[in-house]
Amino acid sequence: MDDLRLGLLLNAVSPAVGGVLVRGEKGTAKSTMVRALAGLLPSIATVAGCRFACDPAAPDPQCPDGPHPGAVAAERPAHLVELPVGVAEDRVVGSLDLERALAEGVQAYEPGLLAKAHRGVLYIDEVNLLQDHLVDLLLDAAAMGRSYVEREGVSVRHAARFLLVGTMNPEEGELRPQLLDRFGLTVEIAATRDADERAEVVRRRLAYDADPAGFAARWDGRERELAERITAARELLPDVELSDLSLRQITAVCAAFEVDGLRADIVMARTAVALAAWAGRTAVLEEDVRKAAQLALPHRRRRNPFDAPGLDEEQLDETLAEHRAPEDAGPDDDGPGDDGPDDDGPGNGPGGSGPEDGGPDGEGVPESDAADSPTGEASSDEAVAPPRQRPGGSRESAPVAADRPYRTRLFKVDGTGRGAQGRRSPAETAAGHTVRARRPQGRLARLHLSATLRAAAPHQLARGRSGRALVLRRDDLREQVRRGRESNLVLFVVDASGSMAARQRMTAVKGAVLSLLMDAYQRRDKIGLVTFRGADAELALPPTSSVEVGAARLEQLPTGGRTPLEAGLLRAHEVLRVERLRDPDRRPLLVVVTDGRATGGKDALPRARRAAGLLAAQGVAAVVLDCESGPVRLGLARELAAHLHGEAVSLDELRAEGVASLVREARTTMTTTTRKAA
Repeated sequence: MDDLRLGLLLNAVSPAVGGVLVRGEKGTAKSTMVRALAGLLPSIATVAGCRFACDPAAPDPQCPDGPHPGAVAAERPAHLVELPVGVAEDRVVGSLDLERALAEGVQAYEPGLLAKAHRGVLYIDEVNLLQDHLVDLLLDAAAMGRSYVEREGVSVRHAARFLLVGTMNPEEGELRPQLLDRFGLTVEIAATRDADERAEVVRRRLAYDADPAGFAARWDGRERELAERITAARELLPDVELSDLSLRQITAVCAAFEVDGLRADIVMARTAVALAAWAGRTAVLEEDVRKAAQLALPHRRRRNPFDAPGLDEEQLDETLAEHRAPEDAGPDDDGPGDDGPDDDGPGNGPGGSGPEDGGPDGEGVPESDAADSPTGEASSDEAVAPPRQRPGGSRESAPVAADRPYRTRLFKVDGTGRGAQGRRSPAETAAGHTVRARRPQGRLARLHLSATLRAAAPHQLARGRSGRALVLRRDDLREQVRRGRESNLVLFVVDASGSMAARQRMTAVKGAVLSLLMDAYQRRDKIGLVTFRGADAELALPPTSSVEVGAARLEQLPTGGRTPLEAGLLRAHEVLRVERLRDPDRRPLLVVVTDGRATGGKDALPRARRAAGLLAAQGVAAVVLDCESGPVRLGLARELAAHLHGEAVSLDELRAEGVASLVREARTTMTTTTRKAA
């Protein structure tokens, strides 16, 4: 927990660092640590009576409660505001009384959580589960330091500068890259495995439960000391000098790790200065730069959602050593002008080592027969992974690596849904373009102005209208119905049987599924994974928002045995039935990855097709990824797609680039034909 504690304290010393993202497994006291920060923050001076926490020394000229001439100062603690995952948009940015705004022409504005968090801490537990439209609001506020409310011609804006702190469990899904980059620092935490430390945690928790006031009083002195140290570090902060050498090391490290943009450089510089102030120094040292890199860079090095955050410590040490002052270089370090090779062998930096020995590459393994191919033969151009014996007596092949992911075609569910906002299928959502108006269903959130005026206009004389103000009744109000896109549950049903075990084929299949997983991540879908082989099917990954876990399960997937296609489809039917009860608004998309073969018992293929008909009868949208290869093809996967009332797509057709090239060829042909006709 040391890094988490340090990250929170550095932000208390210098809020310009930009907040902390806390990643860790469940039950590791992430939320407890963050909430404890509130009691350590220095108090702030605000304009008395201002709901937007304006600083008396520099009031916000656009404050809705302003202007503040001759403002009277009042001291209060800095707020730690918690933003729940399921919070409504109006509660975040504030709400307008639309009836009063239309009828009386006044801006009756109620501040939201962003206004309350101004000059304090905005804490989001399970930030990775936050809905997209709320993430957009946070991005705007974090980027500009202001919150904007623009609704039906009424405009309100106010300052919203806050320390953003979020906690998340990576197993439940990752953050959007834009929001991830807005967190200044990130820390990874895990529960200690030391029995004595765990016992002390339990002991203190039980002591707190028995006497909360007494427990707090016992630690009050330590907390006061910590708060005083934060105040002293804040006062020292303006005097800390960031030398050109330290700045050069910071920028060299960011360049060496190829982070996007320049935000990482700025955050590292601010963090290094805060570290020096926290240590009571007025000069930034190399150790400050090194620690700043460990806190500010891991989450900025990710290139796709399957990359685990982290930092190569050896590369960090080497980069710092290369840009160290000549007088600080050790006896084995190269000087700044030395371009020659190192005479002392590999790795003179801390943790340096020679090249690692490569392991076996798996090439040259003998071919083996496909376990359940109708002909009993494997394709001649496919090498098969070395088989191994399963406890049940069937043979299975070791997992093979996946091809690199690529951009895939867009598959969507037909019709209009009402699920959570996303980027896949058409739906009625809180964001999007307005398609019609209707009477409010519950609290009015998005007024349809023209429809409201049309509903009220015929009744103005009967209501005795005498002035300019429109006489409105609640029955006149109409709300907007907006059309956008929703996220879906994408359930993968993957054939891992012997007929798929050829190494070249399974590598391509895993690459295709990995590409679809990345597409699901980008479209904010939930995913699940059912695999079938041998005698049965299993739910390898229950529906989740974490594509990282899905990618890991796919990578570890072995192959071999018979093809219980029926069992895989029936397991998928059961998973979708349970998920429909849990979240009835989230529509499913079934992706079956198979060559269409079915073995294992009498009438295996007809039984599989009956299971497909069961899914089709439930209206489940389906796509069959046809993995059949070789010169002779049976077309079984396409027949399965017909029974599912879905679409069959080959591996080559899955790529978006392939579809684009087909469109370009078609356009070229049409243009040529038109010219010839002319």
